[in-house]
Amino acid sequence: QVQLLESGGGLVQAGGSLTLSCAATGRTFSNYAMGWFRQAPGKEREFVAAIIWSGDMTRYADSVKGRFTISRDNAKNTLYLQMNTLKPEDTAVYYCAGRGYSNNPTDYAYWGQGTQVTVSS
Repeated sequence: QVQLLESGGGLVQAGGSLTLSCAATGRTFSNYAMGWFRQAPGKEREFVAAIIWSGDMTRYADSVKGRFTISRDNAKNTLYLQMNTLKPEDTAVYYCAGRGYSNNPTDYAYWGQGTQVTVSS
């Protein structure tokens, strides 16, 4: 079992930056691909980024490519999402997800509780 806890959300002005962290408990974190999703009010949960177990391969949604960077530190059991040049449309609850690499949230086995990111214009 893996438990995930996100942190680092908050309120930021458009053009600003935030870094989200996802702390994982459990010995098997380093075995899993991990991802970030987000969900805005009234919208479906959408894929943001994913990273394989070693960190050597990543993938991004087109809407965040070039602005967001996903990374992981397996020694610290932590997943990160560096978000730059934030836009108001990035406003959402951001979720950390474990054991998946696809765009489909149903492919992921573990989920955090989410952290709110609000970007003001």
